[in-house]
Amino acid sequence: MEHLSIHDPPPQPGGPHPGAMMNAPPPPPQAQQLPPQMFTTAAQLLDLTDKKLLLVLRDGRKLIGILRSWDQFANLVLQSTVERVFATVPDPRDPHRRGLFADKLHGIFLVRGENVLLLGEIDLDKDDDPPVGFEKAEFGLVEKLANEQKAAEKTKETKRIKKLAALGFEGENMGEILL
Repeated sequence: MEHLSIHDPPPQPGGPHPGAMMNAPPPPPQAQQLPPQMFTTAAQLLDLTDKKLLLVLRDGRKLIGILRSWDQFANLVLQSTVERVFATVPDPRDPHRRGLFADKLHGIFLVRGENVLLLGEIDLDKDDDPPVGFEKAEFGLVEKLANEQKAAEKTKETKRIKKLAALGFEGENMGEILL
């Protein structure tokens, strides 16, 4: 047993330890580990600060803005934020649908971290190009078309759920209480 005091220097890694045999092989090298803060969402935002981002929120909205600040809960402050709305319209000349998009300026925008579904950095070289397959249109028109499409999708989903319920399936939306 060694008798060490508080004034003794700490043992050096890889060096001889007090009381150790002089012929002992050095300990194997330790694998380099990343610091724990590298695995938290908020720490990953450090590299994205002051960059232009596209955020997709849980409610389906798409925001584009410059990340200015964030906190440990991944709440985000965006500057020069625009909300981009997409809609499709049938094209009589082409059996495929034609895409439209429009932007609505919001300015400074605070996004609660739990509402962020996806985020990514925007390539500034391609920022001015319209999204592939979409044309820029008036915001009022695109918003109206998008709302109509959401309502049609909701009606379709309600019918699907009712058909499944008639077959005896219970899904997550089947637990509605009727009073």
